Parts: sequence; C-alpha cells; structure tokens
Amino acid sequence: MDVQKLFIATKAFIVRDGKVLIVRESGKYDEGTNAAKYDVVGGRLKPGERFDESLRREVREETGLDVKIGKPFFVNEWRPVVKDEQWQIVGMFFECVVEEGEVKLSGDHDAYEWIDPAEYQNYPLIENLKVAFEAYLARK
Repeated sequence: MDVQKLFIATKAFIVRDGKVLIVRESGKYDEGTNAAKYDVVGGRLKPGERFDESLRREVREETGLDVKIGKPFFVNEWRPVVKDEQWQIVGMFFECVVEEGEVKLSGDHDAYEWIDPAEYQNYPLIENLKVAFEAYLARK
C-alpha cells in the first residue's frame, strides 16, 4: 500500500526522579491503533507549528504537566494503517523534565505509570517504543 499521509511527531520521555512517564491508550481514542498498550506522551505537529511548541502543547493536553524540553535523543519512523489509509510518521524523541503539575489524563488515555526505564520490557508498550527506550538507555 502506498503512503497516503506523512506526519512529523514529537514524543516526550517525561522524567521525574529518574522514572519515565508512560500512558495507556484508551479504547475511546478515535485514531487509536494501540488500545490497552502503553506509549509516551506526544503527537503530530500541526502545519506551521514549531516542534517544541507542539510537544509542550501535547504534553499539557494529555497530562496537564508543564515540562522543560531537552535535546532530542532518537528519531524513528513507523507506518500504521489508520482508517484504511497508509500513514508514515517520523517521530523525534526528547527527554523532558517536569517543571510543575500532577498528571491529569485526557480522554485519549486511561492509565499511566512512572517506570524505571531499564524495566520497560515489563510493560505492554507499543512496538515502535522499544527501540526508543533502547536509545534512551544507551545515551548515557
């Protein structure tokens, strides 16, 4: 199937006390393809939007947190089929630090965990997130 849509996404490894925030996709998410699996916070850029503004907006919308965005540590792409369309998404992963707030999930997610990044394999993560955790752990 030919790629029908191309998106750029920003993804946040939100860190607090050495733990990384993961969020579980709700079955109510209308573009969801990973219900009941965990992901990190993030989303697609809107045309004309700066990548850092996009990530800050997504983090606030999905968790209620305000974060400081660090440097990118990984870039990857994935190609989901969404509503019978072949998408290509290029994702940039950033380490972020909580500046303030407590987690308040949006309707797109129904659970969250703060996890030791070295134990990521103990959680049902979306497939493309595993290589991002490997890159995160290897960066030190």
